Amino acid sequence: MGNYEMGRQFAEKLDREDSLASLRDRFYIPADTIYMDGNSLGLASKDSEKSLLRVMEEWKKLGIRGWLDAKNPWFFIPEDLGLKMASLMGAMTDEVIMTGSTTSNLHSLVSTFYKPWEGRKKIIADELNFPSDIYALKSQIRLHGLDPEENLILVKSRDGKTILEEDIMAVMNDTVSIAVLPGVLYRSGQLLDMKKLTEYAHSRGVIIGFDCAHSVGAVPHYFDDWDVDFAFWCSYKHLNGGPGSPAFLYLNRKHFDKEPGLAGWYGYKKEKQFDLAIEFDHSRTAGGWQMGTPCILSTASLEGALNLFCEVGIEEVRKKSLELTSYLMYLVDSLISKEPYNFTIGTPRESGSRGGHVAVEHAEEAWRICCALKARGIIPDFRPESVVRIAPVALYNTFTEVWEVVNALKDIIESREYEKYSRERDAVS
Repeated sequence: MGNYEMGRQFAEKLDREDSLASLRDRFYIPADTIYMDGNSLGLASKDSEKSLLRVMEEWKKLGIRGWLDAKNPWFFIPEDLGLKMASLMGAMTDEVIMTGSTTSNLHSLVSTFYKPWEGRKKIIADELNFPSDIYALKSQIRLHGLDPEENLILVKSRDGKTILEEDIMAVMNDTVSIAVLPGVLYRSGQLLDMKKLTEYAHSRGVIIGFDCAHSVGAVPHYFDDWDVDFAFWCSYKHLNGGPGSPAFLYLNRKHFDKEPGLAGWYGYKKEKQFDLAIEFDHSRTAGGWQMGTPCILSTASLEGALNLFCEVGIEEVRKKSLELTSYLMYLVDSLISKEPYNFTIGTPRESGSRGGHVAVEHAEEAWRICCALKARGIIPDFRPESVVRIAPVALYNTFTEVWEVVNALKDIIESREYEKYSRERDAVS
């Protein structure tokens, strides 16, 4: 961590020195709000608004002709945005495609690679992974008439917060078909060593893929250099694509000749797609793993969001993100880690082992503390049982906001303000 100081003046100094500070003006910051939930839903940018309104106008003026005659023809948008996304993921332009949702892409990719009749029947995941991934993996095993209790290996956490790469590698053997792991763990913010895990998986004959929903837009990726087999991620968190904006998948080009496990007409060879042939001849790119027609209006806002990332560069985003999270941890340690506050950090301290958010934990009152923060106009989120997730996003959050959040936590405990709120959680927390 850097050489930080305690007062608000120091936070303001960091903001004056921030080379990305001007980007904040390109976002819509909710009035009277400190928004620290960009790892769940990123804020709307003016860039996204511009591209969304342009596509709306194209629909109004062109109708169906927009598929080919729009400024960015709708028919090619998945490939166009895949190209932009590839530059953030260390991938070739034909290895990334915009399509579907995170979970549908997981199903598509696992159904492609999981061939238990070839002798390897087990799938590796981890017990801290986002539950949707586990639901999907269990259903994939059941589709083959197998029992998830026997064939899904959930690597155990030693501390309930993090997963050791060594523990994952220890269960990779000749009974394992594929491993599906998070790039960043959604609760603690731990960043796994994807390069190390990929190298070891391949040495044991295991196909490996990553759910990068919590790493994309906050962390640089180098999929081709790491030789990752596949990956998938959403676009509405750190990428700021908008609520429910489409997802992406990456497929290493060495697998392009495989048959997609779940086929659909949008995966047909692009130049022959409207031949409408009965036999499926998929594109020999990641585009071959598309299924249905893309939702163009949900995609439109994502175009502007990705343009902003391409302009700034993911390395600059990562640099500021690490400074923001380091400063946040410094303030928690210095101001609210002892009695009567008792906050702890559940995120790895090493810069190479954490993503873009920090798990600020409180063993007794995390939910009610979140409620008190929201009543003050500070938006974090809560993850059971004790995590207040705080995500200072490099593109629009400030160091002064981080200082204000930690001081609000301090005041909430001193005043016992959290006691005003129910222990019952909201449907969306």
